[in-house]
Amino acid sequence: MLVFNSDMHIVTLIFVILELVMFGIQLGYYLNKPTDKPRFWYLILLLLLLIYNITGGLFPDPDIKCIPLGLQNIIAYGSGFLMASYFPFYFYKAFKLRLLRFHAIYGVPLFLILPYIVFFVIYYAFTMDIDNALTYGLVIPFIYSIVILWAILRALKFHLKQANNELITSKTEVIAVCCAVAPWVCMTVFAYFHVTQWIEVLATNLGFILITVIFIAHSVKGSRIQIEELKKLDIRIISEEVFEININNYRFSAREIEVIRLIRQGYCKQEIGEKLFIATSTVSRHVQNIHDKADVSSRLELMRRLELEAAS
Repeated sequence: MLVFNSDMHIVTLIFVILELVMFGIQLGYYLNKPTDKPRFWYLILLLLLLIYNITGGLFPDPDIKCIPLGLQNIIAYGSGFLMASYFPFYFYKAFKLRLLRFHAIYGVPLFLILPYIVFFVIYYAFTMDIDNALTYGLVIPFIYSIVILWAILRALKFHLKQANNELITSKTEVIAVCCAVAPWVCMTVFAYFHVTQWIEVLATNLGFILITVIFIAHSVKGSRIQIEELKKLDIRIISEEVFEININNYRFSAREIEVIRLIRQGYCKQEIGEKLFIATSTVSRHVQNIHDKADVSSRLELMRRLELEAAS
């Protein structure tokens, strides 16, 4: 089913509307936190996908008189090449996959962008033969797209082994990312065989949805970690404040306060004696006096009393 008396399929329009909404929401989040670089790279990815869907859905259309048919083909295929070319750079930046640096900076310009310029811009502009442009212009990109898929999978597996990895944390995510990228490997096949628009859009956009789910999952996970860390920090701050108040409210001597602080740090009586240059038996007497004044019978009860309760 086509819409607006154009060549755009209803499936393409649905994805365009959905992605426009997602772009607006994500742009709002990014403007609120401009330091969120993964979201920035994601916004570019989303924008390129919108351009791909709109141009691929509308072009080429002989009824659009304001843009020559040849230029429409160049724009339509160009948006697909641009989208596919951005994937390695996106994973390199947003997922911090350093093994993709060569592909993101050098491989894509050589094996994707250059063939597009040679065959779909220069050759096609002179001959207007789109069939030959497809026949010869898609050979290198097709082979390289398989290489890219392998490189992304390899980079993800490598990062799975890193103990300090913050983004890729499970085999499920690796599989999801590969499923997301795989349809774009087939883009050259879709173009060569002139696959129906709605099948092409459905395959490529569903893969993108998987990437979106991964991105959102990481954002939620990151937010939860930050919240938990803030909670722990608040607890430590509150505990420290209560401790300082209580330790001064009880009638502890200066030496007893020194002993209490060392007890709180986990030192045993012998270690406390060594640090304060006093005998272990003297430490024991201080500890007994501390217990009597705080009305407790153990270290654990003492710490609970000083850190969590207000002195009476």
